[in-house]
Amino acid sequence: MPPTAPRSGTVAILGRPNVGKSTLLNAALRARLAIVTPTPQTTRDRILGVVRHGSAQIALIDTPGLHRARSRLGRHMNAIARNAAREADVVVFMVAVPPSAEHLVPHPADTTLLGALGDPARVVFVINKVDRLKQRTALLPFIDAWSRLASFAAVVPISARREDGIPRVLDEVARLLPERGPAYAEDFLTDRPVRFFASEYVREQVILATRQEVPHHVAVTIERFDESGKVVQIEATVHCAKESQRPILLGTGGDRIKAIGIAARQRIEEMLERQVNLKLWVEVDEAWQDSSDALGVFGYDGSGRDDGGSEP
Repeated sequence: MPPTAPRSGTVAILGRPNVGKSTLLNAALRARLAIVTPTPQTTRDRILGVVRHGSAQIALIDTPGLHRARSRLGRHMNAIARNAAREADVVVFMVAVPPSAEHLVPHPADTTLLGALGDPARVVFVINKVDRLKQRTALLPFIDAWSRLASFAAVVPISARREDGIPRVLDEVARLLPERGPAYAEDFLTDRPVRFFASEYVREQVILATRQEVPHHVAVTIERFDESGKVVQIEATVHCAKESQRPILLGTGGDRIKAIGIAARQRIEEMLERQVNLKLWVEVDEAWQDSSDALGVFGYDGSGRDDGGSEP
């Protein structure tokens, strides 16, 4: 049950790539805020979404998946996630059920990450993608193995994709938050500007359209964002890291970049509830993920320190 006394605070959602952190955020918000794709390391930034749950105001922070960083961008992403965990009142530690029930054992990288989370009494352990299992009872040994590793505040199996178990996650994190008044206005949703989400929604469609090597080498910058007229005018550049990626993004006769633009425009219109005219260009910026200058221009600080070479 949600708490009766007013509570508020921050909750960092942590885990390895592709365990469903952004899907959990969207399900809790009941809004498609964060981009979601089947490609690991889709999330690159800290994304705040504020949820009201009973008398509690929960500031959920979606974070990049902790991974073995091989670039300045990767180290920046890891630093964002670790800093969010340190600063949060509560941590939601997410893992995903393996595709096969025969492999229901804790992943070594997950157990290493667990050791870096600090006091497990402030950690809600969330097991996602339980819809993969034909029998929920198959999950019991998995839960038991994890429970022997740490005394979590709660263990919650969910299917974020099906929005199953989300209220219980919010119940558990809400009761762990400090008793205090709300930190945000009643209608506050996120601290990110619309321009940020416009660039993210373009990048989402690039990932969905390419899926292989290109997604991890792409950044999007907004060159123009004009809401003054009846139709919102947006111009954006899709930056790739290799000349060979440019024709992949453009497609035959420009058909792929056109399709990306149409899908991204529809997503932006859904957010703005206004008509949008979106123009896209493709530009090559060689090895931008390891350039501190490029990372700054593209909106990634690049100064975050992390171990960079080991599994989380």
